[in-house]
Amino acid sequence: MSKQEKINNLIKLREKAMLGGGEKKLQSQHDKGKYTARERINMILDEGSFEEFDMFVEHRCTDFGMDKEHILGDGVITGHGTIDGRLVYIYSQDFTVFGGSLSESFARKICKVMDMAMKTGAPVIGINDSGGARIQEGVNSLAGYAEIFERNILASGVIPQISAIFGPCAGGAVYSPALTDIVIMSNKTSYMFVTGPKVTKTVTGEDISVEDLGGANVHASKSGVCHFRADDEDEGIMLIRKTLEYFPQNNLEEPIQTVCTDPIDRVEDVLNDIIPENPNQPYDVMDVIHTIVDNQEFLEYSRRYAKNIVTGWAKFDGMPVGIVANQPNYLAGVLDINASRKAARFVRLCDAFNIPILTLVDVPGFLPGSQQEHGGIILHGAKLMFAYGEATVPKVTVTLRKSYGGAHDVMSSKQLRGDINYAWPTAEIAVMGSKGAVEVLEARAMKDMSPEEAAKYAAAKEQEYNEKLANPYQAAKYGFIDDVIEPRNTRFRVIRAFKMLATKKDVNPPKKHGNIPL
Repeated sequence: MSKQEKINNLIKLREKAMLGGGEKKLQSQHDKGKYTARERINMILDEGSFEEFDMFVEHRCTDFGMDKEHILGDGVITGHGTIDGRLVYIYSQDFTVFGGSLSESFARKICKVMDMAMKTGAPVIGINDSGGARIQEGVNSLAGYAEIFERNILASGVIPQISAIFGPCAGGAVYSPALTDIVIMSNKTSYMFVTGPKVTKTVTGEDISVEDLGGANVHASKSGVCHFRADDEDEGIMLIRKTLEYFPQNNLEEPIQTVCTDPIDRVEDVLNDIIPENPNQPYDVMDVIHTIVDNQEFLEYSRRYAKNIVTGWAKFDGMPVGIVANQPNYLAGVLDINASRKAARFVRLCDAFNIPILTLVDVPGFLPGSQQEHGGIILHGAKLMFAYGEATVPKVTVTLRKSYGGAHDVMSSKQLRGDINYAWPTAEIAVMGSKGAVEVLEARAMKDMSPEEAAKYAAAKEQEYNEKLANPYQAAKYGFIDDVIEPRNTRFRVIRAFKMLATKKDVNPPKKHGNIPL
């Protein structure tokens, strides 16, 4: 074969590999409202930046007729490219090739890009669209999954890992996305579950659809597995690119600061009036967030899950910051099991990648009841406390209104190494609200009073309690609050605090790892 013939052969092989499972199957993807594996990569990465690895890899299985069918690439496309000029590694499972099922060779390709990502300190993006393990390969397929899981675990907290579920992801395959930092699902075209509807019905008798068992809506709102539910793949791809704006390349680097056109000393008079006169009246903490961040831009994380707490990323003077905020507009902003889990995971994610944390506090306490207690609210609440206490990134806290009891301690208090703790004049920092406090403290005194006398006496004592304890000045007197600030100046004070903390160094005691209450 001449030199030119060899080159022509290479070109033909590349063209063959580009077709995946063939034009019919590629069209089938489009018919389902899905992009092909290669289209997804090209949409995520900067134009022309993709460099592919292992295009000519094939499976090695000879059982069950597999020796008669070989497709170049073996069902997954791997390589590297850039997003906004920054290096990323990527793999995209190809459902047109053996249903995207994972073989030993398939797994090796993914492991190769993950190993290179760790060596070079760059994020990994995995696009999942697979029927699961390749049954014909038996234990080799299972071993391939475990090789990927181990790399997910070792890469955790070292490089950002993003998983996009743009099709089926079932059985053991679900654990790789679960081990990563961000999980994105496309509505109606993706699902995740350990056990499918057919087996579920056989074993338990429960009759349930794919969508109701493991669709994007279920995981975004009920399980919390999915952090971003995209309306379609286009939105999912946009979210992949957007999320990486707030992350550094790896845990040894700082997030990238961008040019800010929003004045840092912007004063917002609306904040002076945002807290209702009635302490039991709700308001939307999102209004506070949008008012103080750069250009009103906030990327919310786990928006549909545990709505009583808000988590997400914004920028302050161009610097990425993670925000945790109680939401008085939903369940009065109370902390429950799901809110504690959601916020704890988010705090640890930010801390792992050197993203400072702003905490906006308006919390009446932990949700009472047997369901919460039996579900382990003690352990789950402790997760959030552990996360804040362990975090070494700059931490700024602003108490907007209520901060009661153990929930006060949990929400980045000074005692959990909060660096700067501000409060608005409307802040109520106490063991409990005035009504509950009076019922406990004055029960004996009111015992023999008439209902009218008791009501009058209680009202007077509540006022006394509010004046003495339910305000920010008691905490400020002890230095637990660094300053009581005018709400309209919050943006400026927060930015100044983070600038001051830019060179902060906090070191945890030497240890293998802590034992977070799981």
